[in-house]
Amino acid sequence: MALGLLASGCGGRPVPQSPTSPVPDWTTIALRTDTLRMVDAVRHRPIPLVTYAPAGTAPTTKLKLALLNHGYGGTNADYSFVAKNLVAHGYYVVSLQQDLPTDAPMPTTGTPAVVRRPYWERGVQNMRCVIQELKRTQPALDYRQLLLLGHSNGGDMVMLFAQQHPRLVERVITLDNRRMPLPRARRPRVLSLRSSDQPADAGVLPTPAEQAKFGMTIVPLPATLHNDMWDGASAAQQQEMNALISKFLAH
Repeated sequence: MALGLLASGCGGRPVPQSPTSPVPDWTTIALRTDTLRMVDAVRHRPIPLVTYAPAGTAPTTKLKLALLNHGYGGTNADYSFVAKNLVAHGYYVVSLQQDLPTDAPMPTTGTPAVVRRPYWERGVQNMRCVIQELKRTQPALDYRQLLLLGHSNGGDMVMLFAQQHPRLVERVITLDNRRMPLPRARRPRVLSLRSSDQPADAGVLPTPAEQAKFGMTIVPLPATLHNDMWDGASAAQQQEMNALISKFLAH
């Protein structure tokens, strides 16, 4: 795919050094936050981005790449608490704006896994385009340890990406995706945090036997609703989610 980079807060800059163990406290880590606007020249589609990286560090060590995907109706700035934690673990975080004001509304009738599939496909295309452009503008990033994370509809997008391109992804984290089945495979490694109020469709989540067979981690959060899984979560909810993510990334 051909891509044009129209505006960038970090294009062409060196990539900062990855934090070293022990992992810093995500609540106090110093960040550099930038905004970019990429364009897929083939589809003529802009892809607004927010990026998060460690502040004030030297470009001597590669950072791993993480792509963050918001829930339907959300924005790419809604998950900074997760982004901070990923930066603390040595990631360069790119948060994509998947929904644009010019997009047609997502269907509310029909079988969700069928009628929403084109929206997930578009999300996968957006992620592929971003990766391709970053490889050109940020060649020092470590693309071999790619992490995908998404909430709700954004989680369905990353699960479709993982199903279609498993060799490109090392780990996938979903915050309560409900429609796209989690891949039954050992690669990528999967963590899914589940809300207390919105169950997944039949067949989306693996059985206990499948979880054991493929090393998948499914964690229910009794005190967290589906719509709590963003920056609007309480401090306790954010701490719980990030602790589970940290545990997953540590192994």
